Amino acid sequence: MPRNFNKYQYETSPRKIEPEYAPKKNTYKGKKSTLRKPEEKVKKINKKQQKEERRKHRRMIMYVSLGFAVLFAMCYRNAQIDENFEEVQDLKKELALVEKENSQLELSIESNLNLSNVEQQAKELLGMQKLTNKQIVYVDFEKDDHVEAAAESVKIEEPSKIQKIINTITGLFK
Repeated sequence: MPRNFNKYQYETSPRKIEPEYAPKKNTYKGKKSTLRKPEEKVKKINKKQQKEERRKHRRMIMYVSLGFAVLFAMCYRNAQIDENFEEVQDLKKELALVEKENSQLELSIESNLNLSNVEQQAKELLGMQKLTNKQIVYVDFEKDDHVEAAAESVKIEEPSKIQKIINTITGLFK
């Protein structure tokens, strides 16, 4: 091809220079060998490989699911522990409040239990009065204790050796 270097080029990009030779393409690149294995052997090998791949895939799925199950169990157990801990803390707070209330009630009971307060409330609220000598009655109980022995005593006799032998012999014939 003759080149024309004298022509004026109106574009801004330079002119592309064509190479002087064209590289040859490898025509044997895509061809397969003419010696082929029988199709049965190829299928058997492929089936074996497929079975092995399936087995590996199943194992992987099993291990991953087992890992997720273990992680889920751990998370669930930790959540239960947290809930139980919160419940224990709530019960401790409630116990502290009940103990405080109990101590306050004990103090109020102790302050109200003196004899003058009880007497005053009995007179005012219930209308009670102190006893006079005419209202008091004395009762005399006998102080002797009487214990009677049992009239009959039960005594169990143990059979003699001869009696035991006779009982065993008669027991055999019954």
